[in-house]
Amino acid sequence: MNDPGLDAPISDDAKAVEVDQNEDRKEEEIEAEDEQAFLNPSRWWFASTAFPLLAGTFGPMASAFSVCALVENWRVVVPPGGNEAHGIDVKDPKWLIAVNAVSLTLALIANFALLLNMARRLSFSVAQSVTIIGWYISSILLISLVAAAVHIVKIPGENRALTQAFYYAIIAAMLYFIIATLMAVTVYCAYKGHYAKDFKLTMSQRTLMLQTISFMVYMIAGAAVYAKVEKWKFLDAVYFTNYTLLTVGIGDYAPSTHLGRGLLFPYAIGGIVTLGLVVGSIRSLVLERGKKKLGSRMIEKKREALLKNLRKKEDTARLIPVGSEEHAAQVGMNERERRKQEFYLMREIQDRASVRQKWTALIVSGTAWFILWFVGAVVFWKAEHAQTWSYFEAVYFSYTSLLTIGYGDLAPFSNAGKPFFVFWSLLAVPTLTILISNMGDTVVKSVRDLTLYLGEFTVLPGEVGIKDRAVEAIAKLRFDKVLKDGKAHVMNEPPSYLGEKKSEEGSKSQAQGVRAAAADDVAKTYEHEELQAAEAARERGDTLLENFHEYHYLLVREFRNVMKHLNENPPRKYTYEEWAWFLKLMGEDEASINSHRRAPIKVQKPKDSKPDTQQAQSDDKDNSLRQWSWLGNRSPLMGETEEAEWVLERLSNTLERQLKKQFEAGKRGSDEKSVPHHSVARNSNSSNSSSSHAG
Repeated sequence: MNDPGLDAPISDDAKAVEVDQNEDRKEEEIEAEDEQAFLNPSRWWFASTAFPLLAGTFGPMASAFSVCALVENWRVVVPPGGNEAHGIDVKDPKWLIAVNAVSLTLALIANFALLLNMARRLSFSVAQSVTIIGWYISSILLISLVAAAVHIVKIPGENRALTQAFYYAIIAAMLYFIIATLMAVTVYCAYKGHYAKDFKLTMSQRTLMLQTISFMVYMIAGAAVYAKVEKWKFLDAVYFTNYTLLTVGIGDYAPSTHLGRGLLFPYAIGGIVTLGLVVGSIRSLVLERGKKKLGSRMIEKKREALLKNLRKKEDTARLIPVGSEEHAAQVGMNERERRKQEFYLMREIQDRASVRQKWTALIVSGTAWFILWFVGAVVFWKAEHAQTWSYFEAVYFSYTSLLTIGYGDLAPFSNAGKPFFVFWSLLAVPTLTILISNMGDTVVKSVRDLTLYLGEFTVLPGEVGIKDRAVEAIAKLRFDKVLKDGKAHVMNEPPSYLGEKKSEEGSKSQAQGVRAAAADDVAKTYEHEELQAAEAARERGDTLLENFHEYHYLLVREFRNVMKHLNENPPRKYTYEEWAWFLKLMGEDEASINSHRRAPIKVQKPKDSKPDTQQAQSDDKDNSLRQWSWLGNRSPLMGETEEAEWVLERLSNTLERQLKKQFEAGKRGSDEKSVPHHSVARNSNSSNSSSSHAG
């Protein structure tokens, strides 16, 4: 697709730009993390981000369970004909209470240190030392108390049992040990140089710990109120507030007083809202950041596999830049056609990796849910032996509780069953939320597509014929065909207009907020000014100045169009023609091999090396463009950065350099040195489509 007046690529103009070295270094620092994300093993993301967030989530939970272990005695005497749930308390020794209190104090200090470190108010080395040592000591102290309590409870001649507080201490000790170990792994890997000694967390991730603390405090405080109002034991009230806020509603405990029932109205709503914030943050962690990291890694693995397969089959001719007419005749395509095949091969890799990543996430979350279901059923089966539950009844109870159905025909009664239910249910709710979200991307979508296919084959014929639909289905199942015949799948639909492309699934939303609106207003004003300046130069017959302002006009116009694509769901994916136009504005021509190279299979990147993705500008001393391939590690389709965000950043960088050059030239009084030497489309302002300039 050619654009009248754009005979020479804009790269000729961009080559004349003198790039400031400080600006280059700044851009490299910005790009460093995202463009190499797919090269970093996923385990380092888990160690640097997931582990601290897990510790920040379970740390407050463990401290809440420590409170539960401290407020009641650990032993009861079971009267003849009675049961452990209604036993007579045996006062704990003072040393046990004192050690328990010390354990809780150290755990709270550890939690507070981690919170300050996440908020960047305390240094990494100090905070992690306090956190890890505090949690380990708390765990050791509780384990020692548990062992002592088991020993002293066995007194001849008395039927004694352990209370809910004892089992809460076991759960708290286990959690302290696990999260301390996770943080120890995080610190060890940081000091080994695998990532920075800092937490690079988003705002929602940094507030996850605060949200968890808020929920646990809300649940414990509500239990204290209901224990007073309804005359319940405190730990029974904790059990009640837990299944109330999680909307399980078992029903074995329910408020009977007017005050208790009246308090339930605001208490339940507030708790459910707080729980929603916690689950939303956990979902953001697992479904957004986790999926992006794993998805980027899967794309890199599939890219490597495809290139290895092509090299094994000795089918690499179309991966080598076509630099002459003889070479083009030999391979049967010119450089632009070869690059287009590379682009759509990369799109196929993205699609296949996306499908695999979604099903992998479903399998992982489904496995976690089934483990909670069946292993939890085993614990309930053993804990509720006094009720003579069968394993099937335990499975039935676990299932109805996991799905928050809560019939109430079965309920835990033992001192071991209730604490385990509280801990188990707090794990179950976010797990179920993540599973349902993953099912929406896979199972639900498959059922919906199957329904549409059946409708097209029966009573609801669609726009696509049966034959075409069958061919499309076969093509999706035969990705190896791309490797065998050496041809990339090319979209049949025509290139869309930038700013006018419609999504088949849902509506698109523009970038919202005051900053986005203000930026758009400024860009719109500058776009109008540049267009007026170009028209004024044309009237004066100043062709060079006219081309200069038209180039600025094109950059600003595309900047505004791309801003509309930010925050779209699903993210905007540009066609090859649109990418070719963007790259031309940045100074590259898809038909020229100057910035093209053969894609490397595997990239070994030293720890201290700088990023190597600088497609839109010169970086070397001789002003030569860095070479890259659509199938290479420098491709803008690699990594985690969304395409609209990538294009927007490069367009803004290009415009910034042009404006800086214009300012410096005007200051020197030498406008001729800053004017592009080749023509830019004079008629572009009459077109509403930026993709029509591709070529």
